[in-house]
Amino acid sequence: MSDTATPTEVTDAEIDRRIIFHDDLQIIEFDLTGFNFDGSAITNRFYDRVEERIAASGEELWFFLVNLSDTRIDHDAWFSYSRRGKALNLAHSMGSTRFDPSEVTRRQIAFAADTEAFDPNLFTNREDALARLKSLPSKRRKFISHDPSYTREDFVKRLSFDAATEIMEVDLSGFVFYHSRDVDDFYDYVAEERAATGRKWFFLINMNGCEIHPAAWVRYAHRGKQLNIDGSLGTVRYATGSETEETIRMRAESQGFRPNVRNTRDEALARLDEIKAEAATGQVPPPPRRHVERRRAHQLSQRLRRR
Repeated sequence: MSDTATPTEVTDAEIDRRIIFHDDLQIIEFDLTGFNFDGSAITNRFYDRVEERIAASGEELWFFLVNLSDTRIDHDAWFSYSRRGKALNLAHSMGSTRFDPSEVTRRQIAFAADTEAFDPNLFTNREDALARLKSLPSKRRKFISHDPSYTREDFVKRLSFDAATEIMEVDLSGFVFYHSRDVDDFYDYVAEERAATGRKWFFLINMNGCEIHPAAWVRYAHRGKQLNIDGSLGTVRYATGSETEETIRMRAESQGFRPNVRNTRDEALARLDEIKAEAATGQVPPPPRRHVERRRAHQLSQRLRRR
């Protein structure tokens, strides 16, 4: 395929045809031939769809086979592409290979041969990349069952409802999500308690010192999104830390919600008051201007790189 896809042309069907499941080989093949990642929006949208397809498969772990023929990754997309790709690999990959028949890749492999820069998972053709994956051991178990890290009692003190302000407050300060089991246990509790009230609430979430390990991020994003759809009148998070804030902003860009991240509880409460006022008057705020979000993302990425 010689044509290059642009974000305005990309539909779910177009993305889906590039995500190919080889169930017998436990491989997902990503055909990125001619695809143009020209910014963070399309990059995050692509990875959102990949996560949805993996969740629908019923299997957590897969080998990844990536066809990079004529793929373009523009400067504005690189940070999101690398960050989302890393998170996806940590959560779902048993091994990953890439192939690209271009002369540039051939020279790169030849130059790096017998040096520390050599990448054993980069190839110039599909056959060799596929053979490499077939040589790797599967890490799947018949049933993947994580041991619980917490009990229900650990969650009770972290959730409160204030009828006067219509706020459901979630205290994730110092909480660690190690894997998907932790996410499901916590969100099951919150969803049950919220549903028992018989109404929706404004969500105020304290994320000071909260850690979301890579193995938990995909599930955390999925359950958080569903909880917001089912029970939120508006959600504001505060004290997220730079890395978590960046991930939230990336996902917000592709999933059509405002990130609403603030530094302090007082600022978060002020933002909730604004949301309530907007709802009362029927006003819907315009989405953040892309250049503002890009500037914020750039500032965050620079801080992360300096660490």
